[in-house]
Amino acid sequence: MAEATLNGTTVPEVMAELAALEDPKSREVNERHGDDHGVNLGKLRAVAKRLKIQQDLARELWATDDTAAKLLALLICRPKAFDRDELDGMLRAARTPKVHDWLVNYVVKKGPHAEELRQAWFADPDPVVASAGWALTSERVVRKPEGLDLPGLLDIIEAQMKAAPDRLQWAMNTCLAQIGIEHPAYRDRAIGIGERLEVLKDYPTPPNCTSPFAPAWINEMVRRQDAG
Repeated sequence: MAEATLNGTTVPEVMAELAALEDPKSREVNERHGDDHGVNLGKLRAVAKRLKIQQDLARELWATDDTAAKLLALLICRPKAFDRDELDGMLRAARTPKVHDWLVNYVVKKGPHAEELRQAWFADPDPVVASAGWALTSERVVRKPEGLDLPGLLDIIEAQMKAAPDRLQWAMNTCLAQIGIEHPAYRDRAIGIGERLEVLKDYPTPPNCTSPFAPAWINEMVRRQDAG
């Protein structure tokens, strides 16, 4: 592993800084969400802001296989610098939820391979990989729905979401809600699917937050659109 980077920062120096930021309370909170690190995300972002964009350092930090280092890598990398196969390998190595989410949202979505990877991941037998395909599909439902088979997506959701593993189920539910929110022609069907399947109906939702239960989510966002 190369130890020096363009501005003189080394991987051991960064790892030592991350270790110093380790906090037992943060680890407890993170581990409840499946993330095995104890660094406060606000402090992690402050480190990234200081380091700025450093693609070589980002690759070296990712290679440590340390969760906090991987998260930092995703904040200081250059999304368009990764090729398609590299991103595919990174996703399959991103087994903690926060690393997975940041990789999809901060890197894949901003790069040139998003659509190709969406299609490749969408029906992958690994449900964690498939959830990334569904997350990218939700992005297209909102931003670029042309060419998507929205009725076909609803068919799949109706048939498979109820029994899907947690991360995949959540991603499919998000897609269901976005179809209902963004596309009035399919709104009643999306709400009906959500009501029948009852996925996340009882999910604990803090006051003043929108429930992830698709019918409630759709109705609340449409209400806000109409009010705005």
